[in-house]
Amino acid sequence: GSCWHQCCPGRNNTCWAPGARQARCYCDSYCERTGDCCQDYRAACHSAAVGCAVGPWGPWSGCSSPCGVGSKARSRPVTLPPRHGGEPCPALKQRRGCFGEHPTCGMAK
Repeated sequence: GSCWHQCCPGRNNTCWAPGARQARCYCDSYCERTGDCCQDYRAACHSAAVGCAVGPWGPWSGCSSPCGVGSKARSRPVTLPPRHGGEPCPALKQRRGCFGEHPTCGMAK
């Protein structure tokens, strides 16, 4: 079997090729653990593997609550998606707590 046209990250049962004696061989990165990789898995998938690359974090959003407890969020873009079983992308979004203290908060009756 040949992985020349497909390499998949993680465990992916749809990522296979016909192998010897009507058996399937796999082209997902999990096949190294299970020992059922196609013959050319290393050559086809490791040499072609491209890990995810991300850009810088954007600015934090404003607090979701003008008065009291809320949250802020920020994100970063994927500049190069993973290919051929390369490292997956790290977290693209972050949240953190905040406390809204808009000047009108104290005026509420």
